[in-house]
Amino acid sequence: MNTQHCDVLVIGGGPAGSTVAPLLVERGYRVVVLEKAHHPRFHIGESLLPANMPLFDRLGVGDEIRAIGMEKWGAEFVSPHHDHKQVFNFAEAWDKSMPMAYQVPRAQFDEILIRNARQKGAEVIEGCRAKHVEFLPDDHPGGPGARVTAVMDDGTQAEWETKFVVDASGRDTFLANKMQSKQRNPKHNSSAVYGHVRGAMRNDGKAEGNITIFWFDHGWFWFIPLMDGITSIGMVTWPYHMKSRGDRSLEQFLRDNIESCAPLAERLRDAEFVNNVEATGNYSYLSDRTHGQNYVLLGDAFAFIDPVFSSGVLLAMQSAVVAADAIDTALQHPAKAAAALKKFDEQIRMGPREFSWFIYRVTNPAMRDLFMGPRNIFRVKEALLSLLAGDIYGNTPIWNSLRMMKVIYTVASLRHPVRAYRAWQARRHNIRPVAEI
Repeated sequence: MNTQHCDVLVIGGGPAGSTVAPLLVERGYRVVVLEKAHHPRFHIGESLLPANMPLFDRLGVGDEIRAIGMEKWGAEFVSPHHDHKQVFNFAEAWDKSMPMAYQVPRAQFDEILIRNARQKGAEVIEGCRAKHVEFLPDDHPGGPGARVTAVMDDGTQAEWETKFVVDASGRDTFLANKMQSKQRNPKHNSSAVYGHVRGAMRNDGKAEGNITIFWFDHGWFWFIPLMDGITSIGMVTWPYHMKSRGDRSLEQFLRDNIESCAPLAERLRDAEFVNNVEATGNYSYLSDRTHGQNYVLLGDAFAFIDPVFSSGVLLAMQSAVVAADAIDTALQHPAKAAAALKKFDEQIRMGPREFSWFIYRVTNPAMRDLFMGPRNIFRVKEALLSLLAGDIYGNTPIWNSLRMMKVIYTVASLRHPVRAYRAWQARRHNIRPVAEI
């Protein structure tokens, strides 16, 4: 087995890997991307955020993304405890320069990104699964770094020695599993059941592409319109409810739950599934580390949070942008590596943390009331819209207003202490691991 050499080896060719690779090639590094699948391949997570758009243009794929995307000008929330739906239009956010995003078929979207990485000069190898990594000592003849072994589709093995490893393996969490650093998120625990339908009832005009979130007794549903008449439908629910599936097929289980949510059932009255319904468990997790001396974890390879705010692609791509800076510093100026990777650590943790505060409370009655009846006192609504748009990494001054929203939430909870206590008890009950049920 011949050993090949590169500066940076990226494990995974999803949004994170396909973003960090061309950014590093631009800086003169030899980059190899190992992707276990062959693109195009099915993937869930079709809803993008306005803050994604500048990143696409930076990579040079903005026009291609726009060509396949359904325009998304806002997000809608529907509650069984309120007699109206609440629409949040991104144009009303604090920063008015990012008024919309897109919803995309992920097979086409991910293929655009990985093909762009190849066109920019990265060596992209599909059908190649990383199997083993050995981190090399400082006195290794080729210098510190890592040796990565991978297996091709035909069973042959390949080996690389690299100065730096980027784990962008998504929910495979390659390094976190190897290092046993992956932990179930103790503050959240859910599963998802999802599929694509044709014939769903959509909004009229500009609002046709809005994502809609439907709360129901056991979690929430997403309704994501795509191009060509396809709509992505998914249910995110607690482990105890997944256990109630019994002998039903996943499709029947999803259909039965849709019927329990009257507003969603009405929009899907004439819809039919066009693919196999799938499920994903262990939906929320976190690694206890983001990096080491010569490796980083990006996007879902580090952490996965509930997708209620469609933050996944943004978190993956933003972590890749920050990682490219840190890796460049670490390779060019080893004495500054520790400081650069510490900064990377702070930035990659920030996104999941800020979204998660709201995610943990989004099914709480007090938070639901705030979402369904937002007021712009202290510019709270504008700040919330900026969060929903993913505008948390720049200089938009939303943080004092978001802190004020947290105060308002706390006061609202204290005004109804019995309801708040029952909601807290219900949440503790809901997030129990299946093994404890």
